[in-house]
Amino acid sequence: MARPKKEEVKAPQQQTETSGKLAAIRLAMDQIEKQYGKGSIMKLGDRDERYKVDVIPTGSIALDLALGVGGLPRGRIVEIYGPEASGKTTIALSVVAEAQKRGGQCAFIDAEHALDPEWAERIGVNLDDLLMSQPDTGEQALEITETLIRSGALDVIVVDSVAALVPRAELEGEMGDAVMGMQARLMSQALRKLTGAISKSKTVLIFTNQLRQKIGVMFGNPETTPGGLALKFYSSVRLDIRRIEVLKDGDSVIGSRHRVRVVKNKVAPPLRVAELDIMNEEGISKTGGLLDVAVDMALMEKKGSFFNYDGKPLAQGREGAKMALRDDKKLAEEIERRIREAVAAGKKVPKELGEEKEE
Repeated sequence: MARPKKEEVKAPQQQTETSGKLAAIRLAMDQIEKQYGKGSIMKLGDRDERYKVDVIPTGSIALDLALGVGGLPRGRIVEIYGPEASGKTTIALSVVAEAQKRGGQCAFIDAEHALDPEWAERIGVNLDDLLMSQPDTGEQALEITETLIRSGALDVIVVDSVAALVPRAELEGEMGDAVMGMQARLMSQALRKLTGAISKSKTVLIFTNQLRQKIGVMFGNPETTPGGLALKFYSSVRLDIRRIEVLKDGDSVIGSRHRVRVVKNKVAPPLRVAELDIMNEEGISKTGGLLDVAVDMALMEKKGSFFNYDGKPLAQGREGAKMALRDDKKLAEEIERRIREAVAAGKKVPKELGEEKEE
């Protein structure tokens, strides 16, 4: 009988303490908002539209599904890295093209001084609306990026690439001068300044990056990316892209097949994999992506070299099936709709990284 009495005595006391704490928190929140502005602190359940994950599609349905949210998240930093000629810039330009189709404004910071306007136009980029800068130094490139982000008017900014961001001190020094850690310090300082502004502006900031080999690594992966560790930490999404196959029509090379691993993802489960075709005439093949995902999800049947849809033959051979979907836009739209409906219903796609096919 003594235990219930103690609880009865403590209950009003606990309520008083709780109400006192809530009042103190409310007072502290009012003081913070008065000093730093409305929205500087809030309860997570009271968050507004700014905190919803909005995305820009990549142009590949397989990669959009692997990312888990349908594209690259706005207000976040994205790193795309891989070996030379693996398709890093192509994916970045495809995101630019998708943003422009939706009325977005984009900028391309060409630190490598190697952008091919004809290739960008072939991918679908509107060159007349694309802002481009070819900075002389890494500091200049990142200052331009900061100014564009703080304008709040850009949807996508691409910095191509981190490895080409040369610190001013290195540029002004002699060949062979020791410049260890200078680029890493530059990136670390820039990202500390940029992160908050990116979140408020809803800009997708894409950094492309190259690969380097660690010296003296006997066990584990010797590959690393230049620019220090800061970009790895500040990135919400990191994509590792590799070319896995050359696509031919007879003896002519018509494109290449690539595998993209979602190495890091802060907005959905990571470690998923997507495969896509990059064709010489069009960039990322949208019909190729539809075909692969439809077969993976059993929405389309593949028997030998023949592809069947709804029990009817579609075409023979993968390139033939891609051409059939390219010619029949209504059919392609229907397949895409069914894929998205299946994903919304909880069907698993694409394959997890541990279940990927052997190369």
